[in-house]
Amino acid sequence: MLTFKQLTHALAVERTLHFKKAANHCAVSQSALSASIHELESQLGSPLFERNNKHVMLTSFGRVFLQRARQVVLAAEDLMAFAQAQREPLSYPLSIGVIPTIGPFLLPKVLPHVREAYPNVSLRLVEEQSHRLVQQVRDGELDTAIVALPYPLEGLHAFEFWDENFFVVMHHSEVDTDATRIRADELAVERLLLLREGHCLKDHALSACRLQMSAKQDTSLESTSLYTLVQMVAGKMGLTLVPELALEQLVTSESGLVALALAEPGPHRSLAFITRLNYVGVDGVERLRVCFREALMNAPAH
Repeated sequence: MLTFKQLTHALAVERTLHFKKAANHCAVSQSALSASIHELESQLGSPLFERNNKHVMLTSFGRVFLQRARQVVLAAEDLMAFAQAQREPLSYPLSIGVIPTIGPFLLPKVLPHVREAYPNVSLRLVEEQSHRLVQQVRDGELDTAIVALPYPLEGLHAFEFWDENFFVVMHHSEVDTDATRIRADELAVERLLLLREGHCLKDHALSACRLQMSAKQDTSLESTSLYTLVQMVAGKMGLTLVPELALEQLVTSESGLVALALAEPGPHRSLAFITRLNYVGVDGVERLRVCFREALMNAPAH
């Protein structure tokens, strides 16, 4: 009889293609994991993996079998989450993904409120770009993830909890002292500093300004973090677009920077939890959604 533990071990090897890393992930010894995989393959009568001293590869049978096994394990984990949720709201472990342009600015505002409301909550946080988080939610590696919309989410539920707009961040020496807002057509587009490709914030910022990438823009000045972009602006190297939630941490009175509201119709992006369509822990995600929204509504204005 196949066991849940065997399937979990095999799926860990599939993800890592490395027996030692898979054993660490499963919190077992490498010999115990190897024995579990060997017993599973013996019961199946066919190998799941090809391995030598340097490489681990899936067999064609292994690829099809583990695709089905993933659904079995996922369904079992969802059932356990459902059972735990009936005992006490958010008293079970919950894995949450968050994109880098949200996590550092959102989580400090909301997690204390979550902890106060649900003292027994156990959260595992993973920071990744949107496309990886979406796939991890689909594969069951994450229970839910926080992403910025619009974003393609075919086959997933989205539970929106916050809308926000973009601000244009400039050095104070380049701004009219009376200005509080700025139109997209007033921006020096050739000096606009943006995140690298792959960050959805870049697409949202360009969409909010109704801009296309310009050949004049110096792509060598792209960055992987908002912190770096803002420091480049402080060095008078250009201007950038920052979501409202990030202003408090990025634009301070000592930074020499000014944040002007982008005078384009908003909201410019929405934040949402995403889940699988049949995820049975959706009640817990809904509780988090409400908790996050309440925390943000009660947070001091920038």
